[in-house]
Amino acid sequence: MPQFDLEDFTRRLIAETLFYDEEYEALGNLSLVDERIEQERYVASYSPEDGLFVIEEATNWEDYESGKEDEIGYALAVDSKEHGSYDTVDEAAEELLELAKKFRLSPSITLLFEEDDAS
Repeated sequence: MPQFDLEDFTRRLIAETLFYDEEYEALGNLSLVDERIEQERYVASYSPEDGLFVIEEATNWEDYESGKEDEIGYALAVDSKEHGSYDTVDEAAEELLELAKKFRLSPSITLLFEEDDAS
């Protein structure tokens, strides 16, 4: 029996997070959060329009008051620049794992649904 590989396990979890469900128009979004400064640092998701997995680096954040009770616990990015785009989920997962290790970032997963434009 092969030895347990924590990095492979982590990459697979990341890859499973970056999904797109066309029927429900739902997608998985993975943020990498810098808990020391309580800010979202990178945001990754699948872009159905482009057919690519995109990682964006946050460049501006919402106002956030540390210590205040809220559901999230960190400042969300309100602006970003593209860090990279990837043809496969495995490539994106590998880059996200490397970024998390390099900058000691924590994951945060969000399920997003496309909004209905007809109101």
